[in-house]
Amino acid sequence: LAVAAAVLCGALVLVAQRAPGQLFTTTTRPVGTAHAVGGTFAPRQPATLRPTAATLPSAVMRQAHRAGAASVAQGPGAPLATALGSSLALVLGALAGWAAAVRLQADRPAPPEDRIAIMVVAGERRASDAAAAAKPTAMRTRFAPSPTGSLHVGGARTALYNWLMAKKTGGTFILRIEDTDMARSTRASEESMKADLRWLGLTWDEGPETEKEAEVSYRQSERGPIYVEMAKKLMAKVGPDGKSIAYPCFSTQEEVDALKTATETTGEFQGTFVSPWRDASEEVVQAKIAAGESYAVRFRVPKGKRVAIDDIVRGPVGWDAEATIGDFVLLRSSGVPVYNFCVAVDDALMGITHVIRAEEHLTNTLRQGLILEALGFEMPTYAHCSLILGEDGSKLSKRHGATSVTQFSQEGFVPSAMINYLVGLGWNDGTTKEVYTVQEVIDAFDVNRVQKSPSVFDMQKLRWINGQHLHQMEDGELAALLAPFLVDAGLCKSADSPLVAVAAHMCKQKIELLADAVPLVRAALGYDLAGSLANDPSAAKLLEEDFKGLAKALVEAYEAGEFPDATQGDFVEKYGAWVKEFGKKIGRKGKQLMQPARLALTGVMSGPDMGGQLRIATLAQAEGVEGVVPIAERMAALKALAES
Repeated sequence: LAVAAAVLCGALVLVAQRAPGQLFTTTTRPVGTAHAVGGTFAPRQPATLRPTAATLPSAVMRQAHRAGAASVAQGPGAPLATALGSSLALVLGALAGWAAAVRLQADRPAPPEDRIAIMVVAGERRASDAAAAAKPTAMRTRFAPSPTGSLHVGGARTALYNWLMAKKTGGTFILRIEDTDMARSTRASEESMKADLRWLGLTWDEGPETEKEAEVSYRQSERGPIYVEMAKKLMAKVGPDGKSIAYPCFSTQEEVDALKTATETTGEFQGTFVSPWRDASEEVVQAKIAAGESYAVRFRVPKGKRVAIDDIVRGPVGWDAEATIGDFVLLRSSGVPVYNFCVAVDDALMGITHVIRAEEHLTNTLRQGLILEALGFEMPTYAHCSLILGEDGSKLSKRHGATSVTQFSQEGFVPSAMINYLVGLGWNDGTTKEVYTVQEVIDAFDVNRVQKSPSVFDMQKLRWINGQHLHQMEDGELAALLAPFLVDAGLCKSADSPLVAVAAHMCKQKIELLADAVPLVRAALGYDLAGSLANDPSAAKLLEEDFKGLAKALVEAYEAGEFPDATQGDFVEKYGAWVKEFGKKIGRKGKQLMQPARLALTGVMSGPDMGGQLRIATLAQAEGVEGVVPIAERMAALKALAES
């Protein structure tokens, strides 16, 4: 378009024989037009574009006015011819410009690739943003528990958040065992935690029991030489002040405690220990090392040093390192590395890009950041999640009830519901949705939406969410989860018993926990009609509504072979159809039929599906389960009542 405009302006300059600055000032008199002759422009009349009035003397203006008045007398055809000629000039000028632009574009070399890359980084084009959103950068996250007990709610949520971000970005979820606390760490605790993670479905890509373990150890107790090597590097490396970044400290724990006590007494203690070996001469230090004296390795905190992070959850956070911590230990005199040193080294060597953990670890970031910087590693991106509180506002603990994953699984919670509830302890997707499948959680979760405020653990809501997950399950899936509870309760002999499938279908809409099915199934096996008639006023009232007549009709149908066979797999469906026909036969329907029939066949006024209960009793009888009252005995009791 620019070339076309230039060509057009140039043509008008030539035709009008005026300077470009004098163009585009029109008069009422068409003083010029143009027409094409063999591809060239020939003047026919003076052009319609004139210099502005401000640039001309008054005599010239009077002459122009007279010329304009004269042109009006030329007739109505002149303006039309002028317009056509001007339009033709515009079209030809645009065509010429377009042809020139095509030629120039064809001759222009393609832009180099690096220019595009620079534009993407500097300009953050919308296209690049869309591509990044479609394919986020793969994260390497880790869950690093200390195996000193069970996996509790807080740790499970931390593991879940890390697992979700790795899944969502196509990254890697790493399990690392931080067992440097030799006195409390046990392999049994480690195995328990791994079992809990598997139960939740939080399988790890790297860590213990993976192929990668053949190359890398994921237990800190097995990585001692790595930490020693890194400590030596820091002792050999010189900092900005011309001194080694780490140094040997020969002070014993007793001397450290004594110095703290003394300075506290004099008011000189500032909350940080200042080692007398910080500025010791090299000769004295080497003499002690040669003498075989044990020493700890301390990190020399630079004067005026400040560490700052931009936490995903908490925003910008910073510390004055010298005032906050002072020189801290990397390796104890026993040679055992301290927690923060191990964490920093492992995060760096394992390529962790994002550290998502509880807010109680926020202060550890200061030491870890100093170590990473000194070793020349980049700090990962941090997200410190708020604590989980009990309903009384205090930190969640055992006194609030079940807090470990093992306890929840034993009480009948299911993994999908636990994930659904745990992810909501500090996160939401901005909607009112409360029930999610695991895949929906993966798709919706974003660590950037994790909230800063603490969350309250609500057991009733967890139970409700668990019930919703159970209600939405297929019968086969629910049966597989329900089987261990029924077997442990002695209600069936094995997990593959046909009774389990019937129980799953019967109980699904009645339970919030898997364990809730146990009393329902047990009730289906028993039969205490006499007790209900004696103790339940609503049951006793049915006696006044010809309950005995209904009982007699049931017995007669059973003895005549009309009652469906409860040993058959389709009994539940057939019973539902039969009882309706039975009601028509005796002139009862709705509540007048179903309530007395339930009391007569199950011995109680309410409960799950009657057909399911009778089928379960029959299957349990076949398996030899104790406490079963068969249908035949129930009919005998009804017959005795009807005849009384």
